[in-house]
Amino acid sequence: MFDIKWIRDNSDAFDAGVRRRGLEPLSASLIALDEKRRAHVTKVQEAQQRRNAASKEIGAAFAQGDTGKAEKLKAEVAELKTFLSEAEETERQLTAELRAALEVIPNLPLDDVPHGQDEGGNVLYREHGTRPAFAFQPKEHFEIGVARTGMDFDTAAKLSGSRFVVLKGEIARLERALGQFMLDLHTSEHGYSEVSPPLLVNDATMYGTGQLPKFAEDLFRTTDGRWLIPTAEVPLTNIVRDEIVDHAALPMRMTALTYCFRAEAGSAGKDTRGMLRQHQFSKVELVSVTDAETSLDELERMLSCAEKTLQALGLAYRVMTLCDGDMGFGARKTYDIEVWLPGQDTYREISSCSVCGDFQARRMNARYRDRDGKTLHHLHTLNGSGVAVGRMLIAVLENYQQEDGSVRIPEALQPYMGGRTVIGVAS
Repeated sequence: MFDIKWIRDNSDAFDAGVRRRGLEPLSASLIALDEKRRAHVTKVQEAQQRRNAASKEIGAAFAQGDTGKAEKLKAEVAELKTFLSEAEETERQLTAELRAALEVIPNLPLDDVPHGQDEGGNVLYREHGTRPAFAFQPKEHFEIGVARTGMDFDTAAKLSGSRFVVLKGEIARLERALGQFMLDLHTSEHGYSEVSPPLLVNDATMYGTGQLPKFAEDLFRTTDGRWLIPTAEVPLTNIVRDEIVDHAALPMRMTALTYCFRAEAGSAGKDTRGMLRQHQFSKVELVSVTDAETSLDELERMLSCAEKTLQALGLAYRVMTLCDGDMGFGARKTYDIEVWLPGQDTYREISSCSVCGDFQARRMNARYRDRDGKTLHHLHTLNGSGVAVGRMLIAVLENYQQEDGSVRIPEALQPYMGGRTVIGVAS
């Protein structure tokens, strides 16, 4: 969220940034709201000062025996008290109106973010690996022999409805192996601390990372007012909400393997076959909390950590720099990792790594003490997938499929699969 003082002092830069986000200039309307609030605050302060002065004058008037003047002053004080009691509610309403206008504005892109309206404006950052060659026509993940026996969409529909799956046997174990492999990699080699957070969170937690109020329809809410997390970014980042962190504790790097829940409200008819777009899926999330000076370097580091998961599994992928029209609400810059899926003959997103600057920290009132031990600044936050387990399962199945419907197991996963090198009919 934005500081209205910053907008007042940098209105041209702010309007240029929101234009890149596809919005009309907003500074004039926001400043007008703030002027209205400030004018009311000034009026309240003047009324308070007059009330205090008049109260003193009442005593002086009585002391001088001027009861008429004293009564007039008492009537004035009564009117001022009535005004002030009503003015408090007006001030709350004006403050809430300004906050409501600020909290739905997306973060501003960094200068080096490419321009574009949608994913067509994204720019290749780098590529890695060689796409596998097959002597047969590769199948999509749900068509592969071992997957057909291990992915049960019909039973899932009976249990829960569309966009769910029941995984069984070797496929279920492979999903578990992938999650454990990635969690171990990030904790043992990349310096992330493992966290097991709640999957149900309150309004303030969803608000802190920007899911509320703008994206409520994309979320699942329980009958007692809690929310199912759409990503572990939400609870992990909010760990520092309302905290002041010592500079020596930065950077904070956290990772979690959790289920994630998304209503997919805007994706009707999109990716309906297979496991690509589910209401429930598991993901290994990476979250970093840094100072202002190192957050951009941390983004490159986080991207590299996410890439290592695909490199260890021998998967071809590319990294795309998202354009300003395709970035998420809270991001200042985002890299997407897209893995090669031979069954679809295309690249598909498997990870997004974003730097948010102080955008989320302002919503969360999360700050740090500078090296001097005194000066306070808002923290910078980053988040990334390290990576989506379901999509990594799809990638392994499609890239390591064999003509007879079996699937080879990448070497890095074999210890998690009891030493097995193949699953399916050829095992």
